Amino acid sequence: MESTTRMRLYYAPGACSLSTHIVARESELDVEISKVTFSPEGRTTEHGEDYYLVNKKGGYVPALRLPNDEVMAEGGAIIQYLADKAEGKHLAPEKGTLEHYRFLEWLMFISTELHKGFSPLFRADAPETEKTLASDKLNKRYAYVNEALEGKEYLLGTFSVADAYLYTILRWSARANIDLATYPNLSVFMKLMESRKGVQTALEEEGLDPFKQ
Repeated sequence: MESTTRMRLYYAPGACSLSTHIVARESELDVEISKVTFSPEGRTTEHGEDYYLVNKKGGYVPALRLPNDEVMAEGGAIIQYLADKAEGKHLAPEKGTLEHYRFLEWLMFISTELHKGFSPLFRADAPETEKTLASDKLNKRYAYVNEALEGKEYLLGTFSVADAYLYTILRWSARANIDLATYPNLSVFMKLMESRKGVQTALEEEGLDPFKQ
C-alpha cells in the first residue's frame, strides 16, 4: 500500500464525491485527488491502487485516505471532517450551537431525501413507474428547498459544506427531468455556488462543465 503524508481524496467525475472535492478546495487544506476509473475489470485509481482495497465497503466514492493510511469512506463524514480541520474557514457552524444542529438537519435531509431519492433514476432495471414516482417525490423536495432559500444565499445564510452537498445533487436534475428554472431560488443558488473559487477549481480538476439549466 502506497503511503502518503498528504490526505488523498478519491473521486469519480460528477459523482456524489464532487461535494467532498469542493469542500477540499474550499478548505484550502493540502489534499491531493485521485480519480477512480470504473471498468468491467475492476476499479483502479490514477495512483495505481485497486480501489476495492481502498474502500472495502464496496468500492464506491468518495473515500479519503488520511496521512496515517486510515480511510474514511462516507461523504457526509468526510465533509464534516474537512470542515473541522480547516480552522478559521468557518465551513460549518460551531458545535453545540442550535445552528450546528440545523446544519446536521440539512445534511441528513440532503442525504436521505435528495441523494437517495435519485437511486431509482440511476438503475437501468428500475421500472418506469418507479422512476416516475421518484421524480415526483424529488420535485416536492426541491420545492421545499426552494422555499427554504427564500431571502437567503445559502442554506444557513452563509456558506457551509452542506451547500456543497446540495449543489452536487442538484447537478443531477436532468436525470429526473427537473427543470431548475421552475425553482428560481435554486437557480440563483447554483449560479452563486459556481462563482466560488473552490467550486470552480473542483469542476476544472474533474473536467466538468458548469451547470446548465
